[in-house]
Amino acid sequence: MAVKMRLRRMGQKKVPFYRVVVADSRSPRDGKFIEEIGYYDPNQEPSVIKFDEEAAKKWLANGAQPTDRVAKLLKLAGIQ
Repeated sequence: MAVKMRLRRMGQKKVPFYRVVVADSRSPRDGKFIEEIGYYDPNQEPSVIKFDEEAAKKWLANGAQPTDRVAKLLKLAGIQ
């Protein structure tokens, strides 16, 4: 089972915010996930990025692959 760290879209139409989740790569974008480890709100100024640092590091150590956008957010948060 390939595990990915990716964004899950939430919020109203044209006002999205995202939750960072760990999910099986075969599950749909907003479908079933294993664990929620943070969130990202691009609508606020400046953008809000919050992570459960311990959980993120644990999943990275266990082999979860972040998507491109999540990798950038992890780098901005100082985790990766």
